[in-house]
Amino acid sequence: MAEATAEKTKSTWRALALALRNRKTGYMLLFGFAAGLPYALVLGTLYAWLSDSGEIDLETMGVFSLVGLAYAFKFLWSPALDRVDIPVLRRLGKRKQWIVTAQLLIGAALTSLSFIAPTNETIGIFSLLAGLAAFASATQDVVIDAWRVDVADDVATIDILSTVYQMGYRIAALVGGALALFLAARTDWPTVYLTMGALMLFVGFAGLWAPDADTTALEKNGREDPDDPYGLRQPGQLTPKLRAWSLGGVALLWGWALVTVIVFMVRSLSSDPDTRPDSVEFISTMGPLIVIATVVVPSIIAAWLVRQQRKGTNLLAHSAPATGAGARAMDHLYRALILPLTDLIGRLGWAMIIVIALVLTYRITDAIWGSFAYPFYLGELQYTKDEVAVASKFFGVGALLLGLALGGYLLTAIGRMLTLTLGAFFAAATNLLYADLARGGAIVQAVADNSGFTWLVSQLGGDPALAKLMMAIAGENIAVGVAGAAFVAYLSSIVSKGYSAVQYALLSSLTLLVGTLGRGALGQMIEEQGYFDVFILTTLIGMVAVVLCIIEWIRQARNARSAAAEPAE
Repeated sequence: MAEATAEKTKSTWRALALALRNRKTGYMLLFGFAAGLPYALVLGTLYAWLSDSGEIDLETMGVFSLVGLAYAFKFLWSPALDRVDIPVLRRLGKRKQWIVTAQLLIGAALTSLSFIAPTNETIGIFSLLAGLAAFASATQDVVIDAWRVDVADDVATIDILSTVYQMGYRIAALVGGALALFLAARTDWPTVYLTMGALMLFVGFAGLWAPDADTTALEKNGREDPDDPYGLRQPGQLTPKLRAWSLGGVALLWGWALVTVIVFMVRSLSSDPDTRPDSVEFISTMGPLIVIATVVVPSIIAAWLVRQQRKGTNLLAHSAPATGAGARAMDHLYRALILPLTDLIGRLGWAMIIVIALVLTYRITDAIWGSFAYPFYLGELQYTKDEVAVASKFFGVGALLLGLALGGYLLTAIGRMLTLTLGAFFAAATNLLYADLARGGAIVQAVADNSGFTWLVSQLGGDPALAKLMMAIAGENIAVGVAGAAFVAYLSSIVSKGYSAVQYALLSSLTLLVGTLGRGALGQMIEEQGYFDVFILTTLIGMVAVVLCIIEWIRQARNARSAAAEPAE
């Protein structure tokens, strides 16, 4: 038994080593870095530059946070990225044409920012460039997520690629955050953004040689007839009339959502402070409506279409090829908007409810209270800014990378669902470390003292109080690293290669929903009851995700057994 265990461990390490030497894995690390860098620079470090300028008021800076809506609602333009080719650049490949274009746009926007000093006179063009960088970055995220799903194989598995992506993303957060601040203190902000822009341009050019996604999954959808490129008008398919009605409904809902978000962003960035719309009110009121319009209702329509096809009603009895540009355009739109949903619901069925519930709750423990981390460290616990920077930005990022590496190993060694479940449990349980800190941190301090960690920190110039904070942050970040690697791998595993851009963008956007909508209530709870009760609550909420992971694990195991038994029947 011991020999079998040792051999399994050796096999796991061999598989890891082989995957890490793969060309796809190297580019996944590069693309993960490219995804994380603009996010850190536009939604984080840029505020430090605005603060240093001395001319931009806090309310105007608050408006800049609206560029983050590009990440929350990126799924709205994901169908175009799945189906539209860029003239000339289409020869690069289905995914790579968009990845390279987005990266070059980000590099150009960051470089352009370096030539503009943020003042009251230039804030308009400054915000426009920041918005362009955010939009290109969100677009890049959609296509990189699709690329990861499409290029995965038996060597560069989806689990390994997901872990490497997360590692590249976190390294970029360190470069775009702590390193950028370090450089700014020794040079100036234009030099920082010129350097980061040049780095993104380099990544864009390097991406020209990346392997592109295999398009065979798309070709399987049917391209025999040039007048019927997706097999939608073959016998057994839904009638064009039914498809047109369903497409019209979904397109109307998605169009309304996209226009609503764009109008809100334009009004916010172009209006005077007195006439600007309230961003908190918009997110809390319109956010759920947009999700209902773009996810819930289209999913119900897709489920009904799947049911019609399985019942054998409203189907074509004979071949009816498309005639005219209008009919072909309708087929293109149907495939872009409807088929990703019908494919997902057709494969998952009622399990789609479990998947959505899991997606909504899995990352809530770290997402919902993240905005209150610095007030907790600086205000409640009375740590200095330097101590928080050391514990959170440097040591914390190192612990997070360690957690991601551990998550990658566990995915290979014990499997995706067990790693996903353990990640959810530990990510929730480590909130108790912060609950202890809110009560004085006696337990965390005892662990740090008895493990020798306090002594190590003191040798590096710290004190027991700093060691206590670093111990809590290390525990949480390692757990979050494992959970993050497992969650990205899980999402990547349930989407189809043929529709990966739309499906992954939809699911990943939902992870932002509960955390974003719940922060207002959480802030009120902190004011009324204090941090301790909040951390107990987030721990309990996190356990809901653990239960859902176990239910999903059982469902997948049953499906695997059924699939294995089918050939024997």
